[in-house]
Amino acid sequence: MQRDTRRRRPEEPERRSNGSSQRRKKNKRSPLSNSMMYIVLVCAVSMVLAAVGWSLANDMLALNKDATTATIVVKDENDFDSVVDQLKDNDIINYKGLFRLFCLFSGGSDKIAQGTYVLDSDMDYRAIINSLGSNSSSRKEVSVTIPEGLTVKQTFEMLEEQGVSTVEKLNDMAANHDYAFSFLQDIPLGDPTRLEGYLFPDTYEFYMGEDPKYVINKMLVNFDAKVTDAIRQQIWDKGYSIGQLLTIASMIEKETDGTDRATIASVIYNRLNNTYGGTNGYLQIDATIQYVLPEGEIVSEEDYHTVDSPYNTYEHKGLPPGPIANPGMESIMAALNPESTNYYYYALGDDGVHHFFATYSEHQAFLNS
Repeated sequence: MQRDTRRRRPEEPERRSNGSSQRRKKNKRSPLSNSMMYIVLVCAVSMVLAAVGWSLANDMLALNKDATTATIVVKDENDFDSVVDQLKDNDIINYKGLFRLFCLFSGGSDKIAQGTYVLDSDMDYRAIINSLGSNSSSRKEVSVTIPEGLTVKQTFEMLEEQGVSTVEKLNDMAANHDYAFSFLQDIPLGDPTRLEGYLFPDTYEFYMGEDPKYVINKMLVNFDAKVTDAIRQQIWDKGYSIGQLLTIASMIEKETDGTDRATIASVIYNRLNNTYGGTNGYLQIDATIQYVLPEGEIVSEEDYHTVDSPYNTYEHKGLPPGPIANPGMESIMAALNPESTNYYYYALGDDGVHHFFATYSEHQAFLNS
């Protein structure tokens, strides 16, 4: 038995060696297997890239997108990031980075203009950029009717309420832009009320978010057209400047009940000229004091003597420094063609009609009645 054991010992290492070799052969992968895995990996990556590319292409070319419409407001044409955010938030685009990249290479950000626009999700990137320009048919318009007798301040507040521009921007442009009109050439820059009387009341079509310079210019162009050369010649023949006549017309506009403009004009001229005596050139018109009071405050008899302003026509003779509102054409023509009367006073009766008087005693008797 011992001999048998010794014969088998040399065989044992050989068996262990054969087993180890077999295990190594089992762990070794074939070249074909590795190639297949590589192909699968490449296909997977290609499919992901294709899917991403297709999604980006769909956004850029407006393919397979849900239909939606949005209003985009460009408050400042230099604030490109705000525009991109609005486009994304309103589902007009899906990828802000891609849109920015497209605009970078196409110069799209330079084409965007201030305004309010209506855009659709079926617009591709190029159409979106073209639709945000100053000549775009997508710009939103609004019709604004500015009534007679509003001040510059009230006019700008109305324009802001309608989304045309902001009071701040309009005030800045009114105060500091030098508009090329002869009737403004002697009025110094620096205060938005320099345009008081010249913002012609009418119905206008404006773009929402419009450049304030163009908004104001449109109203001045209208004034320039309505107050013709023939009317200007009448003003000069009367011995007044355009500003002075507009000042008279603005007082008529603020004092009239709509049917008595020419008669109120006669009272103003009678007092200015002191034709029949008695008022010594003092206009004594409440509306001129109202112009400098805080909005909503009613003129009181105390104000006649305490309001320290050249617009206080109870304390200062003659015309106030300038118009107190923007008069319409009827008041301008009434200032040009006043009725011929001997009236120096008028008062609004309980019947809603102005009553006119030649003497102070008649006026007082009416007020006491």
